[in-house]
Amino acid sequence: MYKAVEYDEEVYYFNQSIHSHRSDIHGPAVMAVQHGWPSVDTVNCVRCLLWPSQAADWPIRHRNYGWPDSATIDHVVNHGCDVVGVAHRQYRQHEVIGKRQLRLSFSRAEIVLINSWMPVQQIVYHLLRVFMKTELLTDSADNYGSGTLSNYHIKTLMLSACEVKTRSCWTDNLNLVRMCVELMQDLAVWLIEAQCPHYFINKCNLLDSSFNLETIRSRLISISRSCMSSWLIDNYIRRCSQLCPHSVSRLFEDVGTTLNLLNAVSTVVDWRQNTTLLDSWKAFAQAYGDIAEIVSHKSLSVWSLDCWLTELRKISTSLLVHFTAVACLHIARKTSRTGLNDELMNVLASTCWTVCWSTTLFQSAQQCVVTK
Repeated sequence: MYKAVEYDEEVYYFNQSIHSHRSDIHGPAVMAVQHGWPSVDTVNCVRCLLWPSQAADWPIRHRNYGWPDSATIDHVVNHGCDVVGVAHRQYRQHEVIGKRQLRLSFSRAEIVLINSWMPVQQIVYHLLRVFMKTELLTDSADNYGSGTLSNYHIKTLMLSACEVKTRSCWTDNLNLVRMCVELMQDLAVWLIEAQCPHYFINKCNLLDSSFNLETIRSRLISISRSCMSSWLIDNYIRRCSQLCPHSVSRLFEDVGTTLNLLNAVSTVVDWRQNTTLLDSWKAFAQAYGDIAEIVSHKSLSVWSLDCWLTELRKISTSLLVHFTAVACLHIARKTSRTGLNDELMNVLASTCWTVCWSTTLFQSAQQCVVTK
């Protein structure tokens, strides 16, 4: 539910980033660290339910190869964007503008688009990000604001590539090294021309004079397939092998030949496949407990229920069924204490619809099993 409220000389948006130490912020994100937990990036935002006029041509521009499809485009546009508190990099030191300038954020749209990628596209994007960060070609905690590129440039590169390249470019002659090198060459061309058009707003150039273009461009141009292959082995595959038992990781002590490398990688794959089922069981067991704990401590609303259902449908039907059962128990407990008010009635109605949907799905699955 969205309510419009008129404010009178009050703060309705708090730009948390301008009140934090420089080492704690990265763009509009503020990093929070709690002992014993992974760091969490928090971004204050104002939801914009309308698709912005600055990106009006994105939904209707011509696409030769059908990505994204019309259903994905409609989904993106219908969910709008956000406004976040971060100034343009050339104005961040300005006393007034640096504290008051805002930026459109398309993070919601980007998540939808990335989830529509083929697995190979997601893997290539991941490899590019790791490579650029490892080689200090994108911002990190050590070189933030030094004029390097950011992860957003890599994301823009991949979004554009997925739209302008045919599906066969990603599926035929599958070679991750070749794909990564070609995309970095494309990025080098952008740097030569000093033009990196925003994926959603064509008139917005993501490059300016503050970037150290010459150094990055020279580095990208010099990357060959052999260099990329060596990096992939030394900085990625070998590091991943350290997660394996010593009997597996020790095979990477001698990968000087193609045969030894193939044997080592195959052993890692076999080990991973043999442990996946156990890891999945542990993850689901943790999820079952987390769902029960979170729902019991935080009251459900129609909005939060919709968020739960939307995300769980993407993950697992069993988690969805488990959540609906916990939600029903939660509503029953609340009703016994406070009675059935309008809010609980709305939550109950939404939950019952989900129960009917889940039951139908379960019966369909049973019928398929019986038929087989």
